[in-house]
Amino acid sequence: AVMEINKLIEMEVLEEAHLNLLALRLELQKEQEAGVEDCSTKVAQKQKDLSLLYRDLRSKIHEIVRDSSTRPARNKGLLVPVARIIQEEEKRAGEPGGLPDSWFEAWKDAVRDSVQVKVDSVDLEPREQNVSWLAVHLGKLGNAIVEDLENVRRELRWSYPRTFKVFSTYVKSYHRVVGQHLKKLEQQSTELKDLYALLERIMGSLSLQPDMNGESTDLQLESDFLKQLKDKEDVRIFLEGVIKVENESVWSVSKELEMEDDFLCSPFPMDIWTKVKSSIVNSKQLDVNLEQEVTQTCLEELQNFPKFEEEFRCHCSAIQPQSLWTKYHVAYINSFTALKHMDGYHGSCPREVEAFKGEVASLTVRLMRSLEDQFKQDVKLYLRRMVTRKWLTNEDDFHQLLSRTERLSQEFASRLHYHVVREYVGQLMKKSYSCKNRKHEKAAAKISKQTGALRDLFSSMNSSMEWLHPVGEDLSTIIGLKNKADIKHHLQPLLEHYPDFKKHLVAVLFFRGDLGRREHQLILQRLTDLKKGGSGSSCNRSRVLFGDMPVTTNTNCLPGLPFSCLSRILPDR
Repeated sequence: AVMEINKLIEMEVLEEAHLNLLALRLELQKEQEAGVEDCSTKVAQKQKDLSLLYRDLRSKIHEIVRDSSTRPARNKGLLVPVARIIQEEEKRAGEPGGLPDSWFEAWKDAVRDSVQVKVDSVDLEPREQNVSWLAVHLGKLGNAIVEDLENVRRELRWSYPRTFKVFSTYVKSYHRVVGQHLKKLEQQSTELKDLYALLERIMGSLSLQPDMNGESTDLQLESDFLKQLKDKEDVRIFLEGVIKVENESVWSVSKELEMEDDFLCSPFPMDIWTKVKSSIVNSKQLDVNLEQEVTQTCLEELQNFPKFEEEFRCHCSAIQPQSLWTKYHVAYINSFTALKHMDGYHGSCPREVEAFKGEVASLTVRLMRSLEDQFKQDVKLYLRRMVTRKWLTNEDDFHQLLSRTERLSQEFASRLHYHVVREYVGQLMKKSYSCKNRKHEKAAAKISKQTGALRDLFSSMNSSMEWLHPVGEDLSTIIGLKNKADIKHHLQPLLEHYPDFKKHLVAVLFFRGDLGRREHQLILQRLTDLKKGGSGSSCNRSRVLFGDMPVTTNTNCLPGLPFSCLSRILPDR
């Protein structure tokens, strides 16, 4: 009888084999209840045979269920008796002679093995042979899973009673198996976006939607897998790659950067925006709780990206020509200024957004300071030559000053506007030249023309320092007046525009020249009176041009002038 039952199982005559097993099981129960001692050996052997036959039956059922989706024509007719046997054994659970564990759980294990076979059968090329190995594999895997679930929905589920919830069981098995499969791929992958896209592809199949209602769309992942994904989020690697690409494609070959909307800039801000956005969007598809963590991780990694500055300075500190060094600074200031706008994530990660914006602001200030220092060094020689003997008859130095200033972006216009005007006017305060023989009129016209050119230039660069515009005209008026007596009547506009103008009048009068002792005294006294009367008393400390501008205090230029007149306008001792 044992051999016959075993043969029936092998031939897949399952219902007949099961009926014989039940008969053998009933017979064994009766013998056990009889308790005859001389039959104990026979009963033990029969119990062993029954257990082996049951395990053979379960193994055959497992095989049929496992292969049912790949061999539907062969197994379709077998699934109905398989379901009946499982139901019958579940009813008899706990009775002597049967297997101790659940037949229904064993059926679920068989379904899970079926899913595992399907997932393992999908081709996975070595990454060395195909750079798109993961994307190709996930595409094939997605197609295979959708095809299998469609077959379950269309064919297999009708062979089982509704209580088996066949489609749901297959879906849950795929969730678990794919989750484990993703963990293996995660150890090899650097592009998590492909992993994130997998679930959307599987669950997004239109042909499955009616049956997916009410089904969970969350992969069954191990508890620490989400943390591993977060820790492996490759923003840091990506940012390091950005620096590497910038070095290889720009710095090392001294490449000119392109203009975009009339601004010099690098393409990396858009690359970083795209990367951050895709990481956050794709993470949400994998797990809703992962979105917040990935957003936070991306922003934290971005806080370290200003180390771009270290690499930039290392590779470009001695770059030639100098104009290219300047353009790089302008481009990266523009680029980082654009990059810092991450306000879309402020609601979920306000602390990280503010910290990143602070890092970028500090970086741009340092880059601007470097550019400003270099510019000051470049124009230093030309500014020193303003309002000198050579300057009166030669435009070369001023043209050089203009040409170097024009290269700079409007980002620096305000800072540089202030520097250029302050240094230009500062040359008057050095008293290195005094006009003779009515040359003061020519000098005044030239100051008016050149400061006007600077005004137009910095206005075109959108400088916010409009309050600097009047200084050239105010000074040139005083210097160029034909009637010396009229000078004292033109001091008030200068004081109204620049309340910090004080000791500097001595130097301006020296440059003008052609003034007698009496005229000097009257003009200086008028300035003192205006100061006493409150002209310029409401000095805006953010608009200080003359306040810290040094003046050469050589009083020999004013022979015979009482010191009492100078005491109010010369620097304190």
